[in-house]
Amino acid sequence: MARNDQRPVIRLRSSAGTGYTYVTTKSRRNDPDRLHVRKYDPVVRRHVTFKEER
Repeated sequence: MARNDQRPVIRLRSSAGTGYTYVTTKSRRNDPDRLHVRKYDPVVRRHVTFKEER
């Protein structure tokens, strides 16, 4: 599959400071700003906010 500029691959880094990341894609048309999502961080064993890094 070719990579598309409309759906770039992004990394979501944990705000808990553990360095844990998720890798996903996002739509630039629907989400032009930086993404922040609450997901599970297995290092601290709780849900925390993950923010898009560039």
